Amino acid sequence: MNGPHDLGGQHGMGPIAPERNEPIFHAEWEKRALGITLSCGAFGAWTLDESRHARESLAPATYLSASYYEIWTRALETLLKRHGFVTQAELDAGHMLDKGREPKRVLTADMVAGVLAKGGPCDRPVEAPPRFAAGDSVRTKNFNPESHTRLPRYARARTGIVEAVQGSFVFPDDNAHGKGENPQWLYTVVFDAGEIWGEGADPTLTVSIDAWESYLEHA
Repeated sequence: MNGPHDLGGQHGMGPIAPERNEPIFHAEWEKRALGITLSCGAFGAWTLDESRHARESLAPATYLSASYYEIWTRALETLLKRHGFVTQAELDAGHMLDKGREPKRVLTADMVAGVLAKGGPCDRPVEAPPRFAAGDSVRTKNFNPESHTRLPRYARARTGIVEAVQGSFVFPDDNAHGKGENPQWLYTVVFDAGEIWGEGADPTLTVSIDAWESYLEHA
């Protein structure tokens, strides 16, 4: 979707200023925010793609004024309410008022290391061969969905070269909305800076993205 999270190339947002020797967490509550988010994700009620879309769907004023883990916790509230684990009244009260939905599974402390080591692989087989190959000239589609997509605004309607076929993976645009995994081939596509940013772009730079097959057409 087009939202406050899709900031690539937007004017007025200021320079990127990486923090030297940045700590993993800036405050103790951030550790808990991460732990709660992972624990709730283990319930099995939503997908990674739905959780991303929940963050994207925050109101722009909320998203842009929140810190990284504030965005996580605000989106988690949305997911917990949507799937019946908590009510707004309980969030306001700060404690349980009624017995909510039972999770499919609970992540206990002894399970954490194994679950994190396993990760969440999203590679899936597809029957059809890839439509594109390394070296092909392709053009990304120009669309502005209200639903989830992994094709950033700055890379739409742009011509680039396929650098690699990465394999076939869950299609997030569908998976975020309960439409199934519908795996597709995934490609790394490289664009000249001028194709992305236009006149004045540094000619020595390139921009690479990973793009699902349905985002692409032969150029």
